[in-house]
Amino acid sequence: MHEVNNKKPLKEIEITRRVITMYKYNITDIGGTITKEDDRYKVCDNSVLKNLVLSSTDLKPNKSTSGHKHSGQEEIYFFIKGSGEMEVNENKFSITEGDTVLIEDGDFHRVHAGNVGCYFVCVFDGKRNH
Repeated sequence: MHEVNNKKPLKEIEITRRVITMYKYNITDIGGTITKEDDRYKVCDNSVLKNLVLSSTDLKPNKSTSGHKHSGQEEIYFFIKGSGEMEVNENKFSITEGDTVLIEDGDFHRVHAGNVGCYFVCVFDGKRNH
């Protein structure tokens, strides 16, 4: 502790080391467990974090997700491979590799894969409720 203008600090703050755990995954293999699998797609969820879920969907050619909406949950979709179309409420638009779509709380959304299928990763807050 050092003095400034002949005055001592009110208190000293001890800085302690904090262990930081890092999780690193490849975008094409996010780890986790299979939560859904049928003739349309395979969905894997990585729930390592407390407040966010990282989920991947491998959607087969010319197939569609069920489509859903959920209250109290936002999502971000990152399209990694393939192409197709996405519905958000009444809007339909093309999606392809590199696109990112933000889904607001309560918006209906569905993905339709094109001829080569579509692989996307999404992040959502909280637990899976869809």
